[in-house]
Amino acid sequence: MSLALRTFSSVKDANTALQVSGTRYLGGGTLVIRAANEGDVSVSSLIRVTDPGLSQIAVSDDKVWLGASVTMAAIARRPELAALAPAARAVGGPAIRNMATVGGNLFATTPYGDFAVALLALDATVATEDGEMPIETFLAGRDTSRAIVTAVGFSLPKAESFRFLKVSRIKPKGISVLSIAAHLQRTVDGSVTSARIALGCMADRPMRAKAAEKALLGCKLTPQEIAPALAAAVEGIAPITDPIASAWYRAEVLPVHLGRLLLT
Repeated sequence: MSLALRTFSSVKDANTALQVSGTRYLGGGTLVIRAANEGDVSVSSLIRVTDPGLSQIAVSDDKVWLGASVTMAAIARRPELAALAPAARAVGGPAIRNMATVGGNLFATTPYGDFAVALLALDATVATEDGEMPIETFLAGRDTSRAIVTAVGFSLPKAESFRFLKVSRIKPKGISVLSIAAHLQRTVDGSVTSARIALGCMADRPMRAKAAEKALLGCKLTPQEIAPALAAAVEGIAPITDPIASAWYRAEVLPVHLGRLLLT
């Protein structure tokens, strides 16, 4: 089966074309083209946009805007985005990172989508032509969305407040057993005043560990004080089973790796 490729200079025109049945948006192509190569016949036409604004990175004060076509490699190269570099480098190998985009990662199904886990922990907003929405709202409705993502925005975290961990069986570019991102605010004495913890592979899309977040409030990051948060981390999860790991295994090792992340 052949695939037609249509190119547009504006997101508006591409959005209109994307409403036709059988069309799919083409960003970096790491997900769409693989699906086609594996026999997905539901797509007959690919839509892409050449608007240069989609590939721009804007950093102003503590606010970051990443165009949907910004690649993981581009993020990893920017010194001011050093806090996000571990999450960007967690996406595949060098060839994949040169193609994989911010927008595409938002649609990646588990066990992929490690960068989206980081964005969820950072309370990012997702922009389309219709406006902006919280990333949690976007992720919940992404399966039925036909609007092209244009950018994501978030407040730039301080290096000491943001942590990311990907666990895989093959280093450095293996598929995730799980991924965890944590954005923590602390007082001078080290007590946690706010926490956002996002998990990958613990559901069919990135999710927050809200019970663990609540249990961390007021705690210092010591083995004794974080113990209740680690116990609460498994509340509400529904890990996947795939050739990489079983749901049972993912649930068992989650508290272990969350503990390591928090104590690092």
